Amino acid sequence: MLRSLYSGISGMKGFQTKLDVIGNNIANVNTVGFKGSRVMFQDILSQTISGVSAPTDESGGVNPQQVGLGVEIAAIDTIHTGGSAMTTGQVTDLRINGDGFFAVSSDVDGENSYLTRAGNFTVDANRYLVNADGMFVLGADGAPIQLDDDINAFTISQNGQFVVINADGTNEVREDLAIGVARVTNPGGLEKVGGSLYRLTPNAEMDAESVLDIIGAAGDEELGTGTIISGQLEMSNVDLTSEFTEMIVAQRGFQSNSRIITTSDEILQEIVNLKR
Repeated sequence: MLRSLYSGISGMKGFQTKLDVIGNNIANVNTVGFKGSRVMFQDILSQTISGVSAPTDESGGVNPQQVGLGVEIAAIDTIHTGGSAMTTGQVTDLRINGDGFFAVSSDVDGENSYLTRAGNFTVDANRYLVNADGMFVLGADGAPIQLDDDINAFTISQNGQFVVINADGTNEVREDLAIGVARVTNPGGLEKVGGSLYRLTPNAEMDAESVLDIIGAAGDEELGTGTIISGQLEMSNVDLTSEFTEMIVAQRGFQSNSRIITTSDEILQEIVNLKR
């Protein structure tokens, strides 16, 4: 059987996956905090037809003769470049200017914690700061942020601390109320779990068992965390121009590999017709 037949199949499968990734990127072009992905290919192990020989005093060396067996996906990388800023004027809409992630948890204890760049937060009826799915936003101490009943209004500084206006009209900087920011060594090692959330993995931060182990203050030069910008959201980092260009490349690559299969089939048909 022709090797080109299976090489064409592997190429079509690879470009199908590339189109899947491109389609997901385009679908999330307006998703807050979304990070686009890309597909990287690598060749499959080649079949050696003739081995290599070293040069001698009487003859020169001979290079190996190898035939490739197709292509496979080497990696699907998440690109963690910054997205554009959208000004909303909403105090609880937050954007991280620099490295790091917000930490959110599905329980008050912070056991089931996740990372996110989507900062569209609100204050619920119990005065907890939560995300769109009702998950608690964690502070720099790893605990959920809950506002006191006597706080009438507040602003959030660049280091994540709440500057509150109390019921008596006095202003106060609440150091105990501060937005937590977690910075990981390898953001590409985070696992997407949906809802613009990431799960911490050993390849993202080797020495951390949970998000609570890496959470800290915003604007910390020692940790390398970015500052907090209140009243803005970080939009998707998907570039439609690049995505549509890659879509054309994937489409033509898929068509070219399908042509390889068609040509291989015609050759096999000619071989069958040799005996009539």
